[in-house]
Amino acid sequence: MKNLLLVGLTLVLLLSGCVPNFEKEEEVVQETNDTKETAIIPKYNISESYYRTILPFKSGEARGLVLGTLNTRLDIDEFETGLMRMAQDTFSVDKYLYQEGQYLEKDTVEGWLGRKLSNKQLEALKDKDKPDEEVPNVGLNPTFVYDKNQSYEEQMKKSPIYLSSILEHNYLIKNDQGQVELGGIAIGLALNSVYYYKLPDDYHIEEYRGFQREVEISSAKLEEEGKKIADEIIRRLRNIPELAQVPIVISLFEQEEISSIVPGHFVSRAKVDANSSKLGKWEDINEEYHFFPSTAATNAYPEDAMKMEYFKADIDDYFSNYTGVIGQGFYKNEDLQELTITIPMQFYGKGEVIGFTQYVTGLVMEHFPSYVNVRIYITSGSGQESIIIRDAGEEEPYVHIYN
Repeated sequence: MKNLLLVGLTLVLLLSGCVPNFEKEEEVVQETNDTKETAIIPKYNISESYYRTILPFKSGEARGLVLGTLNTRLDIDEFETGLMRMAQDTFSVDKYLYQEGQYLEKDTVEGWLGRKLSNKQLEALKDKDKPDEEVPNVGLNPTFVYDKNQSYEEQMKKSPIYLSSILEHNYLIKNDQGQVELGGIAIGLALNSVYYYKLPDDYHIEEYRGFQREVEISSAKLEEEGKKIADEIIRRLRNIPELAQVPIVISLFEQEEISSIVPGHFVSRAKVDANSSKLGKWEDINEEYHFFPSTAATNAYPEDAMKMEYFKADIDDYFSNYTGVIGQGFYKNEDLQELTITIPMQFYGKGEVIGFTQYVTGLVMEHFPSYVNVRIYITSGSGQESIIIRDAGEEEPYVHIYN
C-alpha cells in the first residue's frame, strides 16, 4: 500500500509540474481585413515542435474539408500536423503564431479540386437566359470527357484525379507597433497515389457498373503533376489582396491507399518569397512511416525491426496475457525519429498494470537508443491503462498510470 501511495504522489507531482501557467497570457491587437480585434497570445507552449495558437480560436473558412477528401484518418492527421512541420524552417516556432487558414473559402477550394472543363462542357453549363455570363472553370485536375467508343478504364488511366485536397495554414507575427498581423502562409496539396472511381451508370457492361475501380499513380508522375498545380495555385493566391505580398510555403503530400495501416508522407516543398510569384527551388522531403512488424519494415530497416522483435520477446517472457505489440516508426532522411508502440493487454487488477508498466519502462531504456522519441500506450478492454513517454535526449521517461 505504501508503494502504491508513493506512485500516486509521484504522478501528482509530475502532473502538477506540467500544468500550464495561463496567467501570463499577452493581450494584443490583430488586424484582419481592415478591422482590429483584441486577441490573446498564450505564453505557455506544450512543445518546441508546436506553434502557439492565437486566441480566441478562429475556425478556417474551409474547415473540415479534408475529412471528406483524404482516404484515412491517418492521412488526415499527418497532412495537418506535417504541414506545420513543413512550415517551421520558414516560420520559426518561437516567433510565429498559428491560425487556421482564413483566406481560402470552402467553395473556392471545392472548385479548385474539380476537373477543368472542356469547351463543350462549358457550353452545356451556360444559362440559356444569360448566354454572356461566364461559367467558372477553375478545376485543377485534368479534363475528362467520357467517350463510349473507348475503354472507360483506359481513359481514366490517362486523366485521373491527382489533387484530392488543399489545406491552408496562416502564420502570424508581431509588427513594430506590437500588433499581430499575417506573416506568411503554408499550403499543403494532398495528392492521390491511388485514384478510386466508379463506372458510369450507362457503362456498356451492366454487371461492372457501381463497383469501385482504381488507378495507381507513380510517385514520379504524382510529383510532376503536383508541381504544375502548385504553380497555378501560387498565381491564384497572389490575386487575393491579403496574400499578394506574404511569403508562402507550398508542400506536396502523397496520401496512401485506403487499406494502408500507415499514413502518407510529404515528398517535396518550395518557398515563394514575399512580393514574388515565382516558386523557389523544390526541396525533396525524405520522410516515411513503417509499421512493425511488417515485411516492408524488415526489408527497409532490419536493425530497427530486430529491436522491436527483441522488445516483443521480452514482453512474452514476462506476461502471458498479452495480445500483441504494434509499432509505427517515423523516419526522416532514413533515420528513425519517433517510435509509437501500442500494447493491448488483458489485466485483472491495478497491481498488474503497475508492475507491467514498470517492466516495459525498463525495456524502453534497454532496447531503444536515446536519440529516438518513444511513445508507448498500454491498453486493455477498459481503455487506456498507462502511457510511457521518453523524449530524445532525456535520461528518464515520463510514466503515467490512469486511475
